[in-house]
Amino acid sequence: METRPSDMTETELMLRGYGLTTAELFYHMPDHVHVLNTFIWQEYDLAPDHPRLFQFIEFWQREIDGPLHSVRFTHRKMISPGEWQNMVGEFRIQ
Repeated sequence: METRPSDMTETELMLRGYGLTTAELFYHMPDHVHVLNTFIWQEYDLAPDHPRLFQFIEFWQREIDGPLHSVRFTHRKMISPGEWQNMVGEFRIQ
């Protein structure tokens, strides 16, 4: 499982295949088990395995008092290596 190098920029991550993953976690309030609350988590991650998301879910289950009810997420690849071009000039039309 590949973990995200912390010294990489967002552009470098996207060029390596990372996409933006957004997850909405529904969890039971610790003191009021019949009340659901939500938490939004967002990070660059690799599809289809989503190692960062599953690491976070494991952390939640291990460290957070509010038990998870459900998780829904979406993943969006912003760019791919074939779509990115290095531009060396710019023309301005006024």
